[in-house]
Amino acid sequence: MSLNLKIYLEEKRKTVDAFLDGHFQLPSEKQRHFSKLYEAMRYSLLAGGKRIRPILALASYEACAGENQKNTGYQAVVAVGSAIEMIHTYSLIHDDLPAMDNDDLRRGSPTNHKVYGEAVAILAGDSLLTEAFYAIARQRGVSAEVLLEIVGDIAEASGGLGMAGGQVIDLESEKRKISSEELEVLHRHKTGCLIQ
Repeated sequence: MSLNLKIYLEEKRKTVDAFLDGHFQLPSEKQRHFSKLYEAMRYSLLAGGKRIRPILALASYEACAGENQKNTGYQAVVAVGSAIEMIHTYSLIHDDLPAMDNDDLRRGSPTNHKVYGEAVAILAGDSLLTEAFYAIARQRGVSAEVLLEIVGDIAEASGGLGMAGGQVIDLESEKRKISSEELEVLHRHKTGCLIQ
């Protein structure tokens, strides 16, 4: 069977986008109080992107377990992959803040803090990080032991010895020449850990 990569990537991106859109639909009774925060989260999360991290998770699952998209395992991988995308998006929101890279645009649109203000942008990022672990914890049909291992792996990849630590290395490297070894450590942590 021949695989058209472009079609495959687009199909899986749509699967992830559908999960993310559904996950962040705010119930009507809560809209009055939380709509601005959810709007800010959705603004960055649904602003496009290749969805490489969740697609890699789906492709890995399919390589090992097949493509049955109706089974519980597949749906759990969609959720876990989407959770990784939430974490990636939180990191982008925070990375764009004035205290970090102070960017005005992300993917051709104003950054989150330019639209919603710094405080809401910080809270949107924080909420996406927390929401990612909630999305993983809600999975049924997957053993608690496996979910706990997934949570631990993703937390490690996102934290001080992973993505956040890589971001600190990046900040400390600004305006100075770094060695190729330091650059590799930076990218392995800031970007590579979460992809892994």
